Amino acid sequence: MNGEQHDPAMQRAIERAQQSFPFFWRELSWEYRRIIPGLDFAAIKLPFAVSAEAQAKHNAPQVEHMWVGDVQFDGHTLSGALLNSANFIPHLQAGTEVSALLADLEDWMYTSVGVLCGGFTVQAIRASMSERERAEHDKAWGQPFPDPALCNITSYDKPAPEQPTGLSRLWKKAPAPSGLPFDEAMRLAREKEHPMSENMRERYATDLKEQPGMVTQVFDDGWTLLQRDALAGNLAPVEVLYKLGADAHQLRTPQGDTALELAQRMGWTRIVAALR
Repeated sequence: MNGEQHDPAMQRAIERAQQSFPFFWRELSWEYRRIIPGLDFAAIKLPFAVSAEAQAKHNAPQVEHMWVGDVQFDGHTLSGALLNSANFIPHLQAGTEVSALLADLEDWMYTSVGVLCGGFTVQAIRASMSERERAEHDKAWGQPFPDPALCNITSYDKPAPEQPTGLSRLWKKAPAPSGLPFDEAMRLAREKEHPMSENMRERYATDLKEQPGMVTQVFDDGWTLLQRDALAGNLAPVEVLYKLGADAHQLRTPQGDTALELAQRMGWTRIVAALR
């Protein structure tokens, strides 16, 4: 572990990323269903050990922290493709497929209609910067960040940030993106169902009644629809599927989990209650 991870602020950021990860996966579960993508960027940050030889030869850190896109998750393991190449680990190049346990997650982040969610370790770094350094940092990212003390867990309850238009662009500074203290952002995220989940309830029920085999089908990846939505925290599809006879207690994923166990692991209390 390197000095950065010994820093209390960085460790707290990692803990917050892990606590809030279920909401990142919920958003991705809907992104993967969309015909037209709704997210501009979505990735997780994982640590990768640097060899002792590279550390000695290049004065390299013990760990490289890298962003991973095309994220997949099975309830235990995260996987995806590196978005950039490592500096001190030759076999890790942009596009390399990697995987890690959920316990190794360091951060997650996505952007949608100008709203940035997650990015807790980035915010910890920004907190130590001057205002000028933050402006340069955000310009390099191509994305405005909220105040370092604030965050967003979800984006669907926020309007896109207002941008100056016309001649006002010459003198009017764009407003800082909004955000909330972590505990407040988590409370609101827990209380609110994803809008796509509730909006599709009636249509989903109709489609499944027309194709009843889908309710109990085990797909090529070994998962059922109920297991996928239980993992992702999508209450409305779970309620529809369970009412139509989907199994929550006997069928197991290739990783050994029932739909109920997946919901329990992710902390989806309303889904746990619905499946009992």
